[in-house]
Amino acid sequence: MAMEIQKDSMLEKTSRELRRFVYRKVKDRAIAEDIVQDVLVKAHMRMGQLRDTEKIMGWLYQITRNAITDHFRIKSKTVQQSDLDWEDERQVLNECVSACLGEMLLTLPEKYKLALELAEIEELPQIELAERLQISYSGAKSRVQRARKMLRRRMDESYVIKMDAYGNVTVCESRIPCNCSA
Repeated sequence: MAMEIQKDSMLEKTSRELRRFVYRKVKDRAIAEDIVQDVLVKAHMRMGQLRDTEKIMGWLYQITRNAITDHFRIKSKTVQQSDLDWEDERQVLNECVSACLGEMLLTLPEKYKLALELAEIEELPQIELAERLQISYSGAKSRVQRARKMLRRRMDESYVIKMDAYGNVTVCESRIPCNCSA
């Protein structure tokens, strides 16, 4: 029973995310709902084609992008590049990862959080960082490196994040519930 509730909750969350994604492209809630329903049916029918279950969200989004393309192809017989603004989705994902990084930064011990904020956010040179923190230059470098490693480890534990060759986020999936709006 608890497993069914969890599956229903996961399906509803995924459906909601897909509807938001589709709506940003088609600008019509009813059409977005129809496309998502078609996507879920296609996904269910083609579940045997999924080779790696850990990539299910990427697989679902690819089916969804194809369904959106089909919608515009049928609607206008030609797909305009402006209709398919995939860059917008990258921006949303990049912003989501930035927000999640900010939340994770707050969980670091104070001395590491401060060092990373000064070095990365305020772009303070490490020599000035050392002076401000009243530690040696090598100590400042070490503290920033340790903070980066801690943050990276926490992000890896909490999220599946994949990027394209240009550094744009293509997949941002939470391993745990997150407060991210995207």
